[in-house]
Amino acid sequence: MSQPESAVADAQAGGRGGQEPLAKLAARYGLRRAIARPRFPVYVRQLWERRHFILTYATSRNVSKYSSSALGQLWQILTPLLNAAIYYVMFGLVLGGKGTIHNYPAFLLTGMFVFTYTQRSVTAGAKSISGNLSLIRALHFPRASLPLAYTIQELQQLAISMGVLLVIVLITGEPIALTWLLMPVVLLLQTLFNVGAGLVMARLGASMRDLNQLLPFITRTWLYASGVFFSIQEKVVGAAHMPQWVADVMYYANPAASYIEAMRDILITKDGGHVPPDSVWISCVFWAVFALCFGFWYFWRAEERYGRG
Repeated sequence: MSQPESAVADAQAGGRGGQEPLAKLAARYGLRRAIARPRFPVYVRQLWERRHFILTYATSRNVSKYSSSALGQLWQILTPLLNAAIYYVMFGLVLGGKGTIHNYPAFLLTGMFVFTYTQRSVTAGAKSISGNLSLIRALHFPRASLPLAYTIQELQQLAISMGVLLVIVLITGEPIALTWLLMPVVLLLQTLFNVGAGLVMARLGASMRDLNQLLPFITRTWLYASGVFFSIQEKVVGAAHMPQWVADVMYYANPAASYIEAMRDILITKDGGHVPPDSVWISCVFWAVFALCFGFWYFWRAEERYGRG
């Protein structure tokens, strides 16, 4: 009798008589589960080996997103432009939100584009597992590939939005400054945070069916707490006369507000931009490292459960 056949016979005998646990039997014959969670370093290496698949999957989703429309890929430029016009009319003109803020159009659109990148990454991450069950059940690959691909898809869209934003910043009177070279650094840190947050939401979304219904309310609250439409310092400390520590908490305990503040410091000031203060950099780096490390660990822990049931 061959080794696999003897293993099956022993398993049946052990299962009936209860003489030896099945886990011990599997170890004795060198058998492993069909889908088992690899060790974390191995998992990271598998993701790196599939980097081309992740990038291609993200790009193809972006291309197919507008393929059925008459204007096609032109919508990737028109969408941020139309959003920019709507937000400025509503919050800058109708609601009079600009107050004493310097260059409010650029201030508003910087906050909106930066926040939208995180918002869309988190929302897409929450649907990345539950929306691809057929792919997960058909093919074996690191499941983190899907949240990663969704974040890269949003990053590709952001690249176009940031190009539109730079044009608007110049049109509204801001000079080109050397601080603009720091933009990729801020976007890199934000992308690392988005990857980690997307991984956390992917695991939660795979098990909590009602999460996608709650997310619009959560992200809308997050939007209003991030100072997208107003200056936190001006409204919280100046208008509401609250202690300074309240504004500091809103700035630094909120990763979206930190990345928005850093990007505004780089692009928009009366003297042509300046380097963000150390406190903003510390907050941006902390949230990027913490979210990335925790997100990967948290998602990896449930790797073998995705697509089951």
